[in-house]
Amino acid sequence: MSYDIADAPEDGEVITLADEETGELDVPENPIIPIIHGDGIGTDVGPAAQTVLDAAAEATGRDIAWMRVYAGESARDKYDENLPDETVEAIREHRVAIKGPLTTPVGSGFRSLNVALRQTLDLYANVRPTYHLDGVPSPVKEPGEMDMVSFRENTEDVYAGIEWEAGTDDAEKVREFVEDEMGFDEKIHDGPVGLGLKPISEYGSKRLIRQAIEYALANDRDSVTLVHKGNIMKFTEAAFRDWGYELADEEYGEETITEDELWEEYDGEAPDDKLVVKDRIADNMLQQLLTRTTDYDVLAMPNLNGDYLSDSAGAQIGGLGIAPGINFGDGRALAEPVHGSAPKHAGQDKVNPTAMILSGREMLDYLGWSDAGDLVRDAVEEQIASGRVTYDLERQRDGATKLATSEFADEVVERIHDLA
Repeated sequence: MSYDIADAPEDGEVITLADEETGELDVPENPIIPIIHGDGIGTDVGPAAQTVLDAAAEATGRDIAWMRVYAGESARDKYDENLPDETVEAIREHRVAIKGPLTTPVGSGFRSLNVALRQTLDLYANVRPTYHLDGVPSPVKEPGEMDMVSFRENTEDVYAGIEWEAGTDDAEKVREFVEDEMGFDEKIHDGPVGLGLKPISEYGSKRLIRQAIEYALANDRDSVTLVHKGNIMKFTEAAFRDWGYELADEEYGEETITEDELWEEYDGEAPDDKLVVKDRIADNMLQQLLTRTTDYDVLAMPNLNGDYLSDSAGAQIGGLGIAPGINFGDGRALAEPVHGSAPKHAGQDKVNPTAMILSGREMLDYLGWSDAGDLVRDAVEEQIASGRVTYDLERQRDGATKLATSEFADEVVERIHDLA
């Protein structure tokens, strides 16, 4: 399609779908990749990530044709709206994109643009790899023990946004229905009350858990853990768990075993060709992340649990400033850092671009360019280990040298050239 404002490149080719059933892509050597720099510090970390990703692509004989698209503040300046149709359509058409952080107001104002993009494009799996980089200060003694990937369902649960404001006629209609028609007359306090729905479906649960199992099998992981609060929410989160076990048995029965089978049939030692599927209660899992970190490889979770747990895991490896993320759909992906927009630091060329850069690494892996992705990771780790880092890491390390965002990115590029 043609675009009125989005900056379409003069060269580059469109990524196409090679297999509709599997979602496999046909990726040219010079793909067009839409990029949203983002709000706040996105104006700094977006260009920095582009610089590094360009270098990794070129070092492996490829080229990225960037297509600048807009959302949030930059879109309001150009379109007078937060999420223009042509931004959504550009990502839909080109299938793989990357974005920086977008601001979401608390309590009022527009709804989350991050959630809107995921839901509109049906990017149902929010995937957050969590691993420690040498040289990053951490609050735990052994941050290197954390090497986990979170699969968080993106379209359902309380994040679906089906809710009614306290004191409105609609909220009272829902209250009356719940109390009078459904018989929950003692469950809701008198007076104004905000109400929301928590949809968790078999379809949504199984396609998320399928992605997690496929990832674990493809990457030689030992286990997939279904994280839920099914002891309390028996018809939503317990259903998520049950559908997960059902999927594993029906579709991956030759490749998976349950934790019960692990102990009953294998005395706790899983065969090399078996993936263990297990489950944990969400609040207990927050403990287990700290106390039994190495027991977990891939987590599959409903939306809210996934948000909390992936952020907690990120804290163990040094914080969200270095935590990458990517959203998967069927034959479509949108990479994004986990951190927010930090508007007070915007435009100062000071913040750490690592999370955005490593999100780009996940994008490169999704394209099938794992050699380029490995260059990015190795170069970033070497850079951080050298002690030449941005202010957030410099202030936590003795003898470190403080760099600007752009300087950090430029030195990572030099390391990519050296490693290639």
